[in-house]
Amino acid sequence: MMDTTTPRAPGDDPMPQPPQPPEPGDCCHSGCTFCVEDMYQDQLERYRAALKAWRERHGES
Repeated sequence: MMDTTTPRAPGDDPMPQPPQPPEPGDCCHSGCTFCVEDMYQDQLERYRAALKAWRERHGES
């Protein structure tokens, strides 16, 4: 398990990058089980959590 409390050099711990949103025509609007819009929202939530943790590690609010 990685220690997430120890500050690291920026090159060792790059800032998380946001996921790319789906293109306007990517969703077919047919109620797919794994809709690209839903998957994007899941990725966005993970990104926000990772960014919050990254900011805490780097002393940012």
